Amino acid sequence: MVADARVTEELKAAILRGEFAPRQRLVEIELCEQFDASRFAVRAALQALEADGLVERQRNRGARIREIGIDEAVEITQVREVVEGLIARRAAERVDDAEAEALAEIGRAMHAAVAAGEVGEYSDLNARLHALLRDIARHDKANGIIAHLHGQMVRHQFALSRVPGRSKVSVHQHQAIIDAVIARDADAAEAAMRAHIVSVIEALRAIV
Repeated sequence: MVADARVTEELKAAILRGEFAPRQRLVEIELCEQFDASRFAVRAALQALEADGLVERQRNRGARIREIGIDEAVEITQVREVVEGLIARRAAERVDDAEAEALAEIGRAMHAAVAAGEVGEYSDLNARLHALLRDIARHDKANGIIAHLHGQMVRHQFALSRVPGRSKVSVHQHQAIIDAVIARDADAAEAAMRAHIVSVIEALRAIV
C-alpha cells in the first residue's frame, strides 16, 4: 500500500502539534473528512505512521496514537546520545566559517531568550541548533535515525522545555557544543553533546 504523501505529512504534523492525545483512537472516516482524503489514502498514512512509531494498531479496534512511556523515552534518548554525539563530531570536522557564524548567532539568541524568559523562543532555537548541526555534519544515515526518533519524543521534549530552570542549565550545555564545533575540536564537540544528552536523560527521569 503506497501512502499519499500529503495525507501522511499533514496527519504527522497534526500528531506532532499535539492535536491528538496519547491513546486517542483514530477513526478513519473522521480522518477522511479532516484531511479531505480517501479511505485508502488514510489507511496508507496510518500504516506509514505506524512504521514511524507514532501510531499503533489494535486488533479489532483500529488505530490509535501510540503512547511513549518514560522508560521508552529514556531508551530513545540513549540512542540519541550516541548518534547526536557522532553528528557533533562530524560537524566539528566539516564546519565552514559561514556555518560557524550561524552557530554563534544561534548561541547568542539562546542566551537572550533565556534572559528574557522566552521559553517558546528558546525551544525553537534549540530545534534550529540541532537541525543546523545535522546539516553541517552531512551524515544521511545519522540524520535519518534522528528524524525517525524525533517524532516519538516530541511530547517529552515539550514537557522538558516547561521544567522550571531547565533552559538555564541547557543553554550552557548548548554553548559548549557550539564552542567546540566552532573551534573544530571534534573530541570536545562529541563529549559536549553526549554530556548534554545525558542531562536530558536525567531530566526525563526527574519528571517521573
